[in-house]
Amino acid sequence: MPCLLAGAAYAALLYSAKAPWSRRLNYGLAALRFVVVSFLSFLLLSPFLNTTTTTTEKPTIVLAVDNSQSVALFTPRPVLSQATGGLRELAAALQAKGFTVETRPLAGPALAADSLRFTAPATDLNALLSGIQESYDGRNLAGVVLASDGIVNQGQSPTFAEFRFPIYSLALGDTVPKKDLSLPALTYNRVAFSGNRFPLEADLTYDGFAGGAAVVQLRENGRVLQTRRVALPAGQRRTKVAFTVVAPAPGKRRYEVVVERQAGEFTALNNSKFAYIEVVKGKLRVLLAGAAPHPDLKALRAAIQGNDNFDLVSYLPGISPLKAGQDYDVAILHQLPARSGVGAEVLAEVRRRRIPALYVLGAQSDFGAYNALGTGLTVQPRGSQTDDVTPTLNPAFSRFTFEEDALRRFAAYPPAPVPFGDYRLGGGAEAALWQQVGRVRTQKPLLVFGGTPQQRQATLLTEGSWQWRLQEAVEHDDRPEAYDRLVNRTLQLLTQNANKKRLDVYPTQDAFNSQDDVTFTAETYNTIFERIYGQQITLTLTDEQQKTRTFTYTTTEDGAPLHLGVLPGGLYRYVARATLSGQPQQDRGEVLVQEQQLEALQSRADHNLLYQLARRSNSRLYFPQQLQQLTDDILKADYKPVIYSQEDLKDLINLKWLFFVLLALATLEWATRKYSGGV
Repeated sequence: MPCLLAGAAYAALLYSAKAPWSRRLNYGLAALRFVVVSFLSFLLLSPFLNTTTTTTEKPTIVLAVDNSQSVALFTPRPVLSQATGGLRELAAALQAKGFTVETRPLAGPALAADSLRFTAPATDLNALLSGIQESYDGRNLAGVVLASDGIVNQGQSPTFAEFRFPIYSLALGDTVPKKDLSLPALTYNRVAFSGNRFPLEADLTYDGFAGGAAVVQLRENGRVLQTRRVALPAGQRRTKVAFTVVAPAPGKRRYEVVVERQAGEFTALNNSKFAYIEVVKGKLRVLLAGAAPHPDLKALRAAIQGNDNFDLVSYLPGISPLKAGQDYDVAILHQLPARSGVGAEVLAEVRRRRIPALYVLGAQSDFGAYNALGTGLTVQPRGSQTDDVTPTLNPAFSRFTFEEDALRRFAAYPPAPVPFGDYRLGGGAEAALWQQVGRVRTQKPLLVFGGTPQQRQATLLTEGSWQWRLQEAVEHDDRPEAYDRLVNRTLQLLTQNANKKRLDVYPTQDAFNSQDDVTFTAETYNTIFERIYGQQITLTLTDEQQKTRTFTYTTTEDGAPLHLGVLPGGLYRYVARATLSGQPQQDRGEVLVQEQQLEALQSRADHNLLYQLARRSNSRLYFPQQLQQLTDDILKADYKPVIYSQEDLKDLINLKWLFFVLLALATLEWATRKYSGGV
């Protein structure tokens, strides 16, 4: 009422005086002003609309169809035709009774029941049912008709999952076992050390050959390495065949396990399996030699023993002598050569075998003998004076990287003594760390890498690094990671073979099926085998007919693989090329694409799985000839539509059309007054 009174007062005030237009027009203009002012006043009270919307959702039945190849391969054709035709009739009957019916295959979008093609290369029933549950969460899902042979060869079994809807199982396939031998899986370690023996175990399954024997061979490149005659015990369907192989020289190896086909066998597609082994060199043997007992030796030993890739052997004159006949991959020579002449046999062994070496210089070092070793660094000390320094990074050093956390820890290290004198770096030598005296960063080297390609060498110019590890352990809960990484990366760089592969390209699976998307993973490394990214790789794939395909790929930190798509069955050889740090790198190998399907590994349907799924949801198992009974049971369950109501509060002032109505009324009033001679 106050809003109406405000509108009436406003109109009376404006239109009560004598006007130059007719009385009838005056009443009309007053009415317009009354409506506009009254409604604007009403909007100031923030009125709202309360609307209730109701919707009705029909009950939905989803036909979850296992359209895998095993259904078409092992279901008798008349039975499969009866099942697909019955599903169409089921859908039509339910739709006529007010149901919404949707057909979901193993993969891909929903489709019509008459559009099914049994071509899926694998079966993951749990993913199929879980996807339906997620899609229909909160909706009127009456139930799911699962048409399948019960064979699951991907993902987990659906019997371990909980589903919030009834499952009506429709059994397809054939439970009569076929006479067949197969190798469903191989068990082996992907990496083996060169010269070591490693096991390779094959799972052998059999139907129709119990009580007999099978011949299983281990082959490499078509050459038979070992042959086993395996008994097939009665009362079982599975046995294991074990091979023991001696790992050859380092590199990738492809072994094939084959069971010979027997008379009457249903298929030989599943009679072979491939194993891919990466053979690597054994642990690196480190010689830690010192001129005399010293805290540095304990710190270095602790850093090295924390890395499983190293075996440590110690030498101290008169305490731990050098053992004859042992081979070493790298040596740490603490204050050797020494002024006392001790350790001459160690130095002779290092020179004779050209063992990479890390020299740690100190008060006992013979600098003249050291300068003659050709490490890439020449030291001319001035008497016995020393400087107390801490390590600081050389930004130009790129052979390996230092983490930000490591640099912060370096800055907190206590000063360690280094010889005071003149230093000169030779050709090819590079400083990884400079000396920092107090707060002054110098260009004097602290850790230097040099030597020749035949014998890499490094030099640490302090015998006080033990203080660094001790201080770091105290401040970081006994975790001196920066010191240990520095020692280990130094040894890795020294032992890094100049010809060793820094580009590693390999398939993401041991073998692919001909329906799979073939994918490769590529890894690129710097000079000490740290991962680097953003490197472009060219992959050339050659099939058995010498036809080539070329792909390009850039490594990323998220590890995204290179997708080659679907390839025909066969053995492919690949060559990958990249340029890393200005040096060309190459990797090569093989990838197998098998015509053998996962769906061919098991021919016997698993109706027990379907029965369990149905029983857990208080339903039952049906067969194709019982589809009419299935239709009747769904209708008897009397699933009802669900009515949803939703209230919505909306401020009236937010309705845009009201603005335009008010604007039109105000414009009409103004235009009429102007036309009639008013203001």
